[in-house]
Amino acid sequence: GAVAVVEGVGDHGCEYMTGGAVVILGKTGRNFAAGMSGGAAYVFDEDAGFVGRCNTEMVRLEALDAFEAAAVLAMIEEHARRTASPRARELIEHWSAATGHFVKVVPVEATRADDLAKRPYVPGRPWTRRWRAERAVLHG
Repeated sequence: GAVAVVEGVGDHGCEYMTGGAVVILGKTGRNFAAGMSGGAAYVFDEDAGFVGRCNTEMVRLEALDAFEAAAVLAMIEEHARRTASPRARELIEHWSAATGHFVKVVPVEATRADDLAKRPYVPGRPWTRRWRAERAVLHG
């Protein structure tokens, strides 16, 4: 899937997203993530109002872990290099404070699959081995 960093999106952002990653450095419109079935969105929620603009029927909202925060920072740094974005530069300069305002948006089904993949192999349940193998291929 594609990787994108944008300054903001209007209504229906990431609607029917099936893969890739997007970092949104500004506000979103209403009905964000409606029908999202794959990929991940990382939204800078400066005003703490994102949850009210997100369609949570098919997605789960999470905090970033350290690995994800580093990946998001790297994407923002690349965006700043390519665009000279004042917004990106501001977030980079204040990264320790900004990190806590990012929200990870992921499809519920993807998180269920990841949860299954973390389960140990159980003899007599071959699906656990399949999930672990698929997870190893997808996530290293």
